[in-house]
Amino acid sequence: MIKIKDMTLREIQLPLKEAFQISSGTETTSRIFLLTLKNADGQVSWSECCAGAFPNYSSEAIETAWMAIKEWVAPRILTTEFDGPSGIYEVLEENFRGHNMAKAAVEMACWNLAAQQENVPLAHLLGGTREKIATGISLGIQASPADLVRKVGESLELGYRKIKIKIKPGMDLNFIGAVREAYPEAPLMVDANNAYSLEDIELLKKLDVFKLLMIEQPLAWDDIFKHGILQGELETPICLDESITSVAKAEEMLALGSGKVVNIKPARVAGFTSSLMIHDLCAQSRIPVWCGGMLESGVGRGYNVALASLPNFVLPGDVSPSSRYWEQDIVTPEWTMDAEGMVTVPLDKAGIGVEVNVDRVDDLTVRCESVSA
Repeated sequence: MIKIKDMTLREIQLPLKEAFQISSGTETTSRIFLLTLKNADGQVSWSECCAGAFPNYSSEAIETAWMAIKEWVAPRILTTEFDGPSGIYEVLEENFRGHNMAKAAVEMACWNLAAQQENVPLAHLLGGTREKIATGISLGIQASPADLVRKVGESLELGYRKIKIKIKPGMDLNFIGAVREAYPEAPLMVDANNAYSLEDIELLKKLDVFKLLMIEQPLAWDDIFKHGILQGELETPICLDESITSVAKAEEMLALGSGKVVNIKPARVAGFTSSLMIHDLCAQSRIPVWCGGMLESGVGRGYNVALASLPNFVLPGDVSPSSRYWEQDIVTPEWTMDAEGMVTVPLDKAGIGVEVNVDRVDDLTVRCESVSA
């Protein structure tokens, strides 16, 4: 049984080691929204709400997620006893549209709490089967093709199993061409973050020559239909990210042939219950999936690692080690990657498998608010 006694919402500001640029903006310091849920027995579960500072990835942002959790999510959860975390997903979906990242932060925390209560690793509670997961890296838009080639080379030397390169109009073909010339066999993909339209079909078709693993979300963030038209013109698989917000959207993708790969970000689809349904649907349809990242701290990374241990996560995920983004993470031990580009799934501890450095979190906290039953 799961019964939450109180929640604490807090925002910390964690400096990035280097600026990270995508088609919609650049970050130098990450605003991170953390939650702690406590049950009646005093057990505590930390989680992370992955909403950004601005609504440039989805319609959610930290401010809206904070309000949604405080005003709408918490009252539904704090007054109810649940048989398990899947029941929390059902309650949050009933007559409550959107706000997936706010819902996910609480729902996933309850999965972690359930794992702690059962004294099992979160990965095993979810049905994970891997002890290690292959790791990819996401490279932001660079100033020049030469800079990108250098970054890709450094990433390959470190052992990363997939290199994701952010692109946007004017910073695409020449950049990817330079990388492919330098590294003919490198496992490359590109991520457009909605930067193109169907008017760019001829340009996007030219990416086929580079033999990429996939092109991620080239068209509008909420589109499925036009991606189907584009996929029909491309040899390169399209991967849908922002468009897949539920298992119903994944079903639409399959029906329309809008993509051949799915990036499952649990925060985007309202948590683990929905993620598992999408994972199973894609497995049945022979559609490979992988777990994307959203500049999470080590707390959010723990949830992604657990999910990525499931069987159909056959492509390397964006689960880079802590040192990729942070001089010092907020968890102990920090997440690491071996020379073969593999991250170990922590199976020797209950829950997400890492401890939160509470003193460091306290030092980084810029606001904090508690909600009780």
